[in-house]
Parts: sequence; C-alpha cells; structure tokens
Amino acid sequence: MVGENKLDKKIKELALREGADFYGVADLAPANNFIQDQGGDEVASYPLAISLGIRIMDSIVDQLPHRNEKAVAVNYRYHGYNIINKRLDLLASRLSSQIQREGFRALPLPASERYDDERICAVLSHKLAAHLAGHGWIGKSCLLITPKAGPRVRWITILTDAPLKVTGSMMNEHCGDCTECVDICPVSAFTGTPFHMDDPREVRYNARKCEKYLEDGEEWSVCGLCVYVCPHGRKKKDKRRLP
Repeated sequence: MVGENKLDKKIKELALREGADFYGVADLAPANNFIQDQGGDEVASYPLAISLGIRIMDSIVDQLPHRNEKAVAVNYRYHGYNIINKRLDLLASRLSSQIQREGFRALPLPASERYDDERICAVLSHKLAAHLAGHGWIGKSCLLITPKAGPRVRWITILTDAPLKVTGSMMNEHCGDCTECVDICPVSAFTGTPFHMDDPREVRYNARKCEKYLEDGEEWSVCGLCVYVCPHGRKKKDKRRLP
C-alpha cells in the first residue's frame, strides 16, 4: 500500500495518462443529504468522489447551430456523447481497480445511465461532484461550467474512501446577468434561476421538456444548444449565432 501523497500522485497521473482533461477530488460532506436522497445509503456512505472530465471537441460543438442536418447530429451524438462516455467509463474502471489494489473501496458510476425514470436522473449527479471538486460552477442551464472549457465537458465520478487530498471547493458562479442558455432553449426548459444546492432541480430546469423535445424529433435528433452558446466555452473569436 502506498502512502497518501504517493497515492494522490499515482491516481492523478494515471487519470491524465489515460485521457482525462480534468481531474479533481471532492469532499461529499456538504451535499450528503442531497446525495442520500438521490442515491441511497450505500452511495452516501463514501466520503470522497474523484471527478473526471473529458472535453468535447470544439469542432463538433460549433456545428450545433446546424443540428437539423443529419450528419451534424449523428457526429455530435457519436463523438460528442457516446464515444466520450465510453472513454470515461473505461477510465473510471481502470482507476477504480487501481484504488482497490491499494486496499481501498472504489465505486465507479456510469457516465450516462439513468437510475430514476420518474426524476430523470442518475444515481449521483456528476455535475455536482465536479462542482464540489472545484472544477467550476453550475450555471443557469444546470450544466457544470468550467473557466477553461465552459460546459463543453463530459463528466464521470468514482466514489471512494481512499485517503486522497481534496483538490478544491465549490466555485462561485460567474454567469452574472447572462441568459444566453435560457434564451436559446427551443422548449424554454430553463427558468434562469441561479443554482442553490438546497433547491430542487425543478426550480431551475424542466427535464421532461428536454426529453419530449428529443422524442418528438427524428431518431438521430440532438440539441445541445445550451452547450454551444455558453460564452465561457465559445472561443472569443467565434461570434456566430443561430441563423
């Protein structure tokens, strides 16, 4: 078994070597009640979470204003979603196996698998874990907004009791008066209300509206306009908007 400092270094280096663009460790205590309510006692029993992110390619996201073209939509769904989720799942599995070999518990959670059909949610919010790890803040779109890439990141979480050093704390939001994600949503799914951990998601976001919008489209339909339009992810030189 390696010591705490060596373990931190070993896990982080493995994560970055295996393709993570973002690595952080979160103390889950501030959100324990929320986590227990959503995921149950077993999920809430872990004190820490490793938050891993892979950035979506700008060349794919920047095509989303033309998402009604099948080639654009299919590429976004495949390379911007499915493939990155598979990479995240493999990454979390490898790191979890390493943590177990060191003598600690590790529970990798799927990158994108629904746990509760009624609430349309996973067993734990990857965005919340990323927020607690200091990667960014939760914006008016309910997406995790990073200073470096805006919301153009997919996330995964490993729950663990390994003695890892917490890397950060919740970042203050920097959306200000911006409502671009709220304004661009084709079904007005966002209320524009800033994130507060104690508020239910419905205060900010109607997940049913998003789901129905995609169900009513073609089999290959995508949206992602809130990912595209966020100024924190768009390059400054990119002044494009929807035609």
